Parts: sequence; C-alpha cells; structure tokens
Amino acid sequence: MKILLALDASQASEQILQEVAKRPWPDGSTCELLTVVPPALPYVMGPVAEAVEGAARKQVGRAAERLRSRQLNAKGLVRCGDPKRVILEQADAGHADLIMVGAHGGGALERFLLGSVSRPVLRHATCSVEIVRRPVRPDAHEYKVLLAVDGSDGAARAAEAVAERPWPSGTEVRVLSALELHLNFFRAAFEIPALDPSHLQPQKEEAMRHAQKAIRAALEILERSGVTVTESLSVRLEPPKQIILEEAEEWGADLIILGSHGLRGVNRFLMGSTSEAVATHAKCSVEVVRA
Repeated sequence: MKILLALDASQASEQILQEVAKRPWPDGSTCELLTVVPPALPYVMGPVAEAVEGAARKQVGRAAERLRSRQLNAKGLVRCGDPKRVILEQADAGHADLIMVGAHGGGALERFLLGSVSRPVLRHATCSVEIVRRPVRPDAHEYKVLLAVDGSDGAARAAEAVAERPWPSGTEVRVLSALELHLNFFRAAFEIPALDPSHLQPQKEEAMRHAQKAIRAALEILERSGVTVTESLSVRLEPPKQIILEEAEEWGADLIILGSHGLRGVNRFLMGSTSEAVATHAKCSVEVVRA
C-alpha cells in the first residue's frame, strides 16, 4: 500500500504522524511524507527562500526517520507550489493508494482550513483520502470503525478497504446502512407526515430491504477480515450524512469509512455530497475510499 502524508508545521500534521505510527499497515506498505513550500514572493528571495526550504527538508526528514523507527518504509519530499495542486500531482506521480491530510483546529476555523486544501484534495484525488483528526479515545489501542454502505460499487470498495487492513486485536467494525426516505413532492408539500405516516410505509419497506441487502453485501466482504463486526440499520427522513454523523458520535467511532460515490445518476451526486459533508463535519477521522 502506498500512502502519501501531506504535512506542514501544524498540530494537525502531528496527528497524522501519530496515527500512521500507531496503525498497522499491510506488508510492503510505503509512506511518502510531503511538505509543500509556497512559491517565494519577489521580495523573499535568495538566502531567505533557501532557509525556508532547508527548514522544511529537516522537518520532513525527522518525520520520516520517526516512522522508520517504527519499521515503516518512509521517505521525505519537499516540493514548491500551490499545496493542493502539488499534493494531487504527487499522489498521481507516486501512484498513491491513500492520501492522509490533517484537519485544523475545530468549528468554523477547521471548516475554512479544510476547504483551503483538504476539500480540493478530497474532491479531485484519484485515490482514497483520509482526513485525520485528534483521536476520540487517545488511550485506546484498538479501533472502532464505522463503515457506511448503500449497496453501491463505492460502498463495496470501502468494505474491501476495511477487510484488507491488518487491524489491531479488539477492533470493532460497525456496518451502517443509512438511507433517506423520499416523499412524493406534492404530498410532502401539502401533508404533515407525522399525522398520516401510513403513506410512508411502502417507501420504508423498500428502503429497509435495500439497506439489509447493502449490509449483507458488506458483511460477506468483511468475513475474511477477522475483526468483530456489528450491524446498524437506519431508515429515516433525515439526510444520510446526518444519520452517519450522529451514529459515529453516539457510538464513539474512531474512524468513519465510506465510498466516494453511491449509486448512479442523482444518487451518485448525493453520495458525493454526503462523503464530503461527513469528512468536513465529523468529530473523528474520515476516510473516503475510491476504487
């Protein structure tokens, strides 16, 4: 597995290093640690620019040595340019399977900074992307992984990604199928569903069948993983992103994993917006898997 770590001088990058060092990876995995130095301004040239690049090389070199001390194959890289563009280019050039980028701070500030680099990387990367946050349970050695599935090819690939990882003993994977009920437009406009819930029953039964099928498909893939697997099924009027976020927080998930896109057409667009919303607003780390 080829992993690209996008690092800077922030605490968010420290979280990435801690997570990579803590987590077991498939045999033969390699880590590229990338630090991007912005282009020098016209009045910041010569010795000053060289000093900035030199400091970046030392920093990324120390980080790579830190991972090598954990028996990981790691090397540091320093590139100059726009961070989001350079990260995407390096991921393609190095045939990365996973890009790991940090979330910064919390609340509105995190969402702003996430949008400046991580969101474009999340949207445009051709490989999987993980947004790394401070651990919900810092002292835990095992993981609580929430796998969100919808029966799509993207969800199957997310389940395969979970099954392929050598998770620590005691890791638990909860498979969640969160589907949103869709009301007929005119009935939704003129009726209060709470007063006449019977018209939702056919949609709910169909959604339940689809959710159960999605969970069964994921469980078949996860059988070979050796981790403890539980199920959670939710069919509600709320958007899937809200259901996933609530489930992750209530369960205390350490990591959410989901596909980048769901079913074809409009649903594919909606799943794309769901994965981005979950990655942006979750309180734990989130990995968005691409084939």
